[in-house]
Amino acid sequence: MRAVIRSTGSYLPARILTNAELAATVDTSDEWITQRTGIRARHVAAEGELTSDMALAAGRMALANGNFTAADIDAIIVATTTPDDTFPAVAVKVQAALGMVHGFAFDVQAVCSGFVYALSTANNMIVSGQARRVLVIGAEKMSSILDKSDRTTCILFGDGAGAAVLEAGSDDKQGILSVHLHSDGRYRDMLYTDGGVASTGRAGVIQMHGREVFKYAVEALAQVVDEALAATGYTAADIDLLVPHQANLRIIEGTAKKLHMSMDKVVVTVDRHGNTSAASIPLALHEAVTQGRVKRGDLLLIEAMGGGFTWGSLLVRW
Repeated sequence: MRAVIRSTGSYLPARILTNAELAATVDTSDEWITQRTGIRARHVAAEGELTSDMALAAGRMALANGNFTAADIDAIIVATTTPDDTFPAVAVKVQAALGMVHGFAFDVQAVCSGFVYALSTANNMIVSGQARRVLVIGAEKMSSILDKSDRTTCILFGDGAGAAVLEAGSDDKQGILSVHLHSDGRYRDMLYTDGGVASTGRAGVIQMHGREVFKYAVEALAQVVDEALAATGYTAADIDLLVPHQANLRIIEGTAKKLHMSMDKVVVTVDRHGNTSAASIPLALHEAVTQGRVKRGDLLLIEAMGGGFTWGSLLVRW
């Protein structure tokens, strides 16, 4: 039994915030941002638009694209670090909005690695027989935890949501082939928010030591990619498409270089989406599927790293 990705969906807020607009409010420029990050624009949620709204839109699209209804789904997992409320979970709000009164729903929090962690959780549930179909969503309203005057962080992040429906399949050559998860809490102070429910009573804003995060990301992602290949016996040459977390173009290019992979085989959305944390991989995956860059039988490598530090990879036969 394997968990097979049957369909995908996405949602991006209507408002697009360009580098030029940011340069009018903080000491930066389009050239400075683009050279260091590869980001040219990002989407920003409208006033009153919640993480659950974006998650629901992406989830509905994933269901429709796979010809599924809520009645077909056994569980909903939402990866997010920006929930609407402290509780309940975003996932149960999505469950209710879909009219789903069976099964179960919950959130996963691993920041930018959240969708990888959520896919891993869904995979385990399907392989164990606990669920047959799982709707997995990555949704973030990162604009709600940004210091708009901090040019080192406010330029990086955007809002959005992506989703995928996973279904049990009996073909051992299709589906999620391997999962590798890691975390190291010693580095939590490298990327964090300066607030929280039990500490300050407020959400806080993102604080980041960019140079240290960049250095660790390059090393950690190289390690987890090697693990995925070693565990399955594949080589980098076997990978048809790399779907990385979209944090920084230089990190993405560095990973591709280590794999001796042409950028033609790498999905890049960071230039238009910015870093959407747990939403970045499903957004990138859906775009690749929509553009016809993914076909059945392709071997996909999915990888991410986020605050915590957390990082992980999945090797998927489409």
